[in-house]
Amino acid sequence: MANRLPFIPGNHKICIICEGNEEYEYLNRLKDLKVWNEQYDISLINAGGNGNIPARYQDRYQNGADELVLVFCDTEKKPYEQYEDIKRKINEFHGVDNAADEVIMFGNPCTMQIISKHWTDENLKSPAKSVNAPLIKEFTGVENYKGRADQIKEVMEHVTVENYEDMCQRVRNLESDDTVAGSSNFGKFIKLFESDDSGWIDEINRKLEE
Repeated sequence: MANRLPFIPGNHKICIICEGNEEYEYLNRLKDLKVWNEQYDISLINAGGNGNIPARYQDRYQNGADELVLVFCDTEKKPYEQYEDIKRKINEFHGVDNAADEVIMFGNPCTMQIISKHWTDENLKSPAKSVNAPLIKEFTGVENYKGRADQIKEVMEHVTVENYEDMCQRVRNLESDDTVAGSSNFGKFIKLFESDDSGWIDEINRKLEE
């Protein structure tokens, strides 16, 4: 009988399904800045819209190439119909009532709520880009922000290792209840991505299989 190859522990593969360009480019920027523990090998998928998230999530989960699959999206406006639909489909896929709560990273009302915490304490009241454009201009100099690819890239240049620390502090102070405007659970995941102890990955997976 052939000897088995010695097990060489590699990096922990985590895939994050990003709702759209903003989410994708933001996480990509944080990856480039190397602010997270290097044992996590994080790959990103741009779902191109929240309606595509459940199918992309299921595909990637069933593919089995990752130890963990997460989602990064926003809640949009009340009554959060599409966001609730994503949660419901993930729960049904796993057959576990609160599966989505374990794997979704959210910003209420939008992801810019998290990104803007690199520069300001101010909480966003609306997901509308037109409403948030003046704030974005104030801190990044980007005029008339509409979420175009070139604008997103320019905004990301203002996300730095230094203001990452400010964002961490501010995001951890946010409510983590996704029904509350101005909330996000991103702080919890930042802590996990920075952690030396990767046991949290198994813990989430256990909850998905209960």
